[in-house]
Amino acid sequence: MVTTLSKLPPAVDFDNDIAILKKLGDARDALAELRGVCTSIPNQAILINTLSLQEAKDSSAIENIVTTHDDLYRSDLFAQEFSSPASKEVYNYAEALRYGYAQVKKSGLLTNNDILSIQRILEGNDAGFRRIPGTALKNDQTGEVVYEPPQDGRVVLDLMDDLQQFLNQDDICAWHPLIKMAVIHHQFESIHPFYDGNGRTGRIINILYLVKYGQLNMPVLYLSRYINRTKGDYYRLLQAVRDNEAWRDWVLYMLTGVEKTAKQTTHLVEGIRDLMRNQKHLIRERCPKIYTQDLLNVLFSHPYSKIEFLVRELKVTRLTATSYLNQICDIGLLEKLKIGRSNYYVNKQLFDLLRNIPDA
Repeated sequence: MVTTLSKLPPAVDFDNDIAILKKLGDARDALAELRGVCTSIPNQAILINTLSLQEAKDSSAIENIVTTHDDLYRSDLFAQEFSSPASKEVYNYAEALRYGYAQVKKSGLLTNNDILSIQRILEGNDAGFRRIPGTALKNDQTGEVVYEPPQDGRVVLDLMDDLQQFLNQDDICAWHPLIKMAVIHHQFESIHPFYDGNGRTGRIINILYLVKYGQLNMPVLYLSRYINRTKGDYYRLLQAVRDNEAWRDWVLYMLTGVEKTAKQTTHLVEGIRDLMRNQKHLIRERCPKIYTQDLLNVLFSHPYSKIEFLVRELKVTRLTATSYLNQICDIGLLEKLKIGRSNYYVNKQLFDLLRNIPDA
């Protein structure tokens, strides 16, 4: 049976729900701590580069696009060289996230055109919003149809126009942005406006919405890992709202996810900050002639560095780049690996830190 979706906001009173208000306070506190620790990284682009790939890896895994950390970090977006088809999907996600972040920071808005562009980067096509009926969501194990989103293309467009207003007009309702994000995510996934890429697009919208309203200062909230580890609850609670208007349980689930992943990401950023500080001191002490902050930034933007990265980002010759990397290998901060025809210089401490993130 095709679902008839109501426009936003739903007729629910969150403002007097003690459990939601308490969980909202916990999530806000965790996000405030994350915002603070992010400012302690000298070059915040490092976090956008490294953590957007982590978010992309876990968001793609929800859609059964699985890649290893090795494949991920050995790929090179700039050269369009990918270690596996799955790693290309992950890099597309990270590129879409960074594109959306730049748009939101530039305009202060999150529009349907932005959402269409994000999905286009993810999927590599211009299919746009659904116009042809026939889309249904099925249970992966049984093949049973569990949900049929709106089928009429005109209805899809009307609901997306309504969602765009809710995303950008503060006077529609006075809920806190974290509660609005939970409602927006449910509505977007229930509209299911695209033929493909709805889940990943929806998770990018979550991050961008929090950036838009100052809950994040950069797109580093690691929410997809939480959803991936609680996938059963995620889909069950999505459907419970459709079936029974169970908004309270859904909002509590999402606020809990924000709190847990903000704390997790805070610990990760602290680890990156401390590791940068330690490696900076060692390079300055042991290799003072080659140390620059830009060199350190390259080593932390790319857990797997290549000569080409230093040539491109430091504007040095291949001979100089090779000398820099070899000297840093000599003091034990990089490990040189030859994979196929390419040499990789692995920042093993950073790689291990990113690979061993605890579950939310």
